Amino acid sequence: MRTLARSLRHTRLSLQHKKCNYSGGFVNTRKHLIETNTGSVCKFTNNAEFNRFRYLTFMISRAMSADAAKVTNADVNGAGPLVEYERRIAAGELVDGDSFQVDTLRELQRLYDELVASADACRLDRYSASEKAGRSRWLWSRFIPQSSYSPVKGLYLFGGVGTGKTMLMDLFFDQLPSSWRKKRIHFHDFMLNVHSRLQKHRGVADPLEAVADEISDEAILLCLDEFMVTDVADALILNRLFRQLFSNGVILVSTSNRAPDNLYEGGLQRDLFLPFIATLKERCIVHQIGSSVDYRKMTSAEQGFYFIGKDMSGFLKQKFQQLIGEHTASPQEVEVVMGRTLQVPLGANGCAYFPFEELCDRPLGAADYFGLFKKFHTLALEGVPILGLHNRTAAYRFVTLVDVMYENKGRLLCTAEGSPQELFERIVTISDAQHRAPRTSSRSRKVDDFDLCVDNELGFAKDRTVSRLTEMNSKEYLEQHADMFLAGK
Repeated sequence: MRTLARSLRHTRLSLQHKKCNYSGGFVNTRKHLIETNTGSVCKFTNNAEFNRFRYLTFMISRAMSADAAKVTNADVNGAGPLVEYERRIAAGELVDGDSFQVDTLRELQRLYDELVASADACRLDRYSASEKAGRSRWLWSRFIPQSSYSPVKGLYLFGGVGTGKTMLMDLFFDQLPSSWRKKRIHFHDFMLNVHSRLQKHRGVADPLEAVADEISDEAILLCLDEFMVTDVADALILNRLFRQLFSNGVILVSTSNRAPDNLYEGGLQRDLFLPFIATLKERCIVHQIGSSVDYRKMTSAEQGFYFIGKDMSGFLKQKFQQLIGEHTASPQEVEVVMGRTLQVPLGANGCAYFPFEELCDRPLGAADYFGLFKKFHTLALEGVPILGLHNRTAAYRFVTLVDVMYENKGRLLCTAEGSPQELFERIVTISDAQHRAPRTSSRSRKVDDFDLCVDNELGFAKDRTVSRLTEMNSKEYLEQHADMFLAGK
């Protein structure tokens, strides 16, 4: 009966993917098998007849499994991210003609085809491995260290801002069978989850190994968006964590603004991080996406809810009141990870109000921001300043805040001292600082470069943040947010 149940699950999942003309023949096959042996099915008064019934059940199960396998193979044959991309181009849903994106899609299609061909060897299907085999693997792993690297290498995509990395990875992920052990998550959220699991396993001989085993049990294919290492605590555990994950057969697909060799550049104790880069390059094919187009800025960017000017507190609160309608705003409390809470100065009707200092000048991080956007879909942020050396820490938090908000499809209502581009003008990379031309005017270079912040991580991150702020105030983004909000009500 377990085999029969498993076959039914396979058939149900296959039906969810694609409704084909096989169904009539499949039902007729089952009907023929049952009707041909009606007497045996209905009359099993002795052991011999009961055994005949069991045999028939087994044959029906085999027929169902075979048909389900054919359907599954038919679903993935001729499918994949490149096929879906071409369909969207034909439907006018995407812009045509970017050879860089097509090159990347060929890499994703190659990976997709390899995964389909090696699904059994990679243990991707959550229903294919028997419970007994799973228990056996777990038992032996307690006594004998085992390594089962995947026969398929992952993919590390990196490129500039707005080149469509996230869209391409999501397109790839959405084409994968729903029965596979797969997970798509933002890198910030992934690391928060890792730290939370480490807390749960405190006292275990090797908590990092326990966390890696848990993650690999849940997902063999791990898709991480916006791989960016800025935290020393993350940097120090990534090498051991991913060595264990890869040893457990995990396949990594990730996007990043940085090439592997440039991750955590200039970070504290970076020498301890370098082995992770070598491991990453060993287990992933590295592919650069080049494009001269920022697709986020192609949207019809309007003023939206982004207002430039100082001393606009009253104006912002008036706009905030319009958004919450007849609801009354009041202080609220949001629960975040590990029992921490975040105090919201004003909140109502899914909208939260914060002065910039309350969110970015206090010791808050991605966990607090994720907690905030689990409860609120709109943030009113008052007084975003020009960012530079004097408020570099706040700039880091603002970048993280925008990343989390964008990942959660949040809506931003804010007042700022300048445009998104002007907010980050004083933040440059080391290379940009070295190439800054000396001034020939009477102004001294020292005065001209006052408050200049030379920071590689921020310098690379600022382009992404400017791009996302621009898109978040476009007509398309705001309409999408409104549709999503209405659908969730």
